[in-house]
Amino acid sequence: QSCLSRQQLLAAIRQMQQLLKGQETRFSEGLRAVRSRLSTIHASLAKAAPEPPAASCPALQAPADGRKFGSKYLVDHEVHFACDPGFQLLGSATRMCQANGSWTGQEPRCAEISQCSSSPCQNGGTCLEGLSHFKCLCPAQWTGTACQYQAQTAPPTWSVTDDPAFSRQPRCAQIAQTQQCSCDPGFHMSGTASNGICQDLNECEVYQQEGGPRLCAHACVNIPGSFRCSCPAGYVLLGDGKSCEDIDECSLSQDNCTSGSTCINTGGGFQCVTPRCPPAAGNISYVKTSPFQCERNPCPMESRSCHQAPKTISFHYLPLPSKLQTPAPLFRMATAAAPGRPGPDSLRFGIAGGNNRGHFVVQRSDRHTGELILVQSLQGPRTIHVDVDMAEYLDRVFQAKHLSKITVFVSPYAF
Repeated sequence: QSCLSRQQLLAAIRQMQQLLKGQETRFSEGLRAVRSRLSTIHASLAKAAPEPPAASCPALQAPADGRKFGSKYLVDHEVHFACDPGFQLLGSATRMCQANGSWTGQEPRCAEISQCSSSPCQNGGTCLEGLSHFKCLCPAQWTGTACQYQAQTAPPTWSVTDDPAFSRQPRCAQIAQTQQCSCDPGFHMSGTASNGICQDLNECEVYQQEGGPRLCAHACVNIPGSFRCSCPAGYVLLGDGKSCEDIDECSLSQDNCTSGSTCINTGGGFQCVTPRCPPAAGNISYVKTSPFQCERNPCPMESRSCHQAPKTISFHYLPLPSKLQTPAPLFRMATAAAPGRPGPDSLRFGIAGGNNRGHFVVQRSDRHTGELILVQSLQGPRTIHVDVDMAEYLDRVFQAKHLSKITVFVSPYAF
């Protein structure tokens, strides 16, 4: 019986194999017919309308340990690159797709910045290089990420001060022939049971050393039995008792800006600014049309350099907190057509100047808008200038350029 079933099984398998072979032949014939039809249609379309494909460049990847901004690979489109914190960019920060299908510039890569080269370890510590970070090996009596704190060999010291408010007598009660003493909240028993005294617990020190929750956004002040938070000058403490909010001196008329200058509120203070148009040079001259804008006077027809100069120059002031998380959009440029006149059909954005250009990229957000993006965090206090220009084109012919001069006031604080 087993022999019979085996023969039946073999016969069934042969039958299946022949069936599959027949299906395979019919499938191949069908594919050939479809391919032939497609070739015929393609040939007739190519003869009817020989339309060249839109020129583009090969896709670009973000470098390792870096980021890429821009996802269009067509001619005249730009792609920008930036490195993660702890790395520096080698190669081209911006590459443009050329009409021949290749990118300008060099392939970017991100090289690790040697953290130990700046000798970050204090008090005789030894620096060890790690992947995008460093570690300090500290001598016995020092501790902290940079060996900056003296190591605690004993428990945290409590506030000892001549002010009697910081120490008080314990409350004692006789319970079943033994005396039991306790301290008020925020105080700590110090000394022996017979002559103990309640001393203030310095919450600011204890929480700082134990790495517990941050008590205050800025500074912690120890007071008898408790603590309070304080804010730096130019800030006010909020209702939660720990956060700080900037005081707007400009809107409260607490500034001392003279007439002709404008008050700009910044984190913890204010700045008096007086934007000025560039001085006349050759055929190029400007007139101030508002406190923050200059417009170019009409150019002589034959002066190419005048037509290439910015048609408008605008001034912008941005207050920023320290160590802002990136990437962060800061500023937007857009175009608007005059009524009855065709607007530009393409725009080009670029960083034209400034004292810290590497911290920013300009990215197109849609057909008529570009954004300035902060890609490397800034630690304050510092003032940074960056110039962004927007060039308008119509049928690939240059029409006009607009320049935005941006000043960033970075506050000393992260709030």
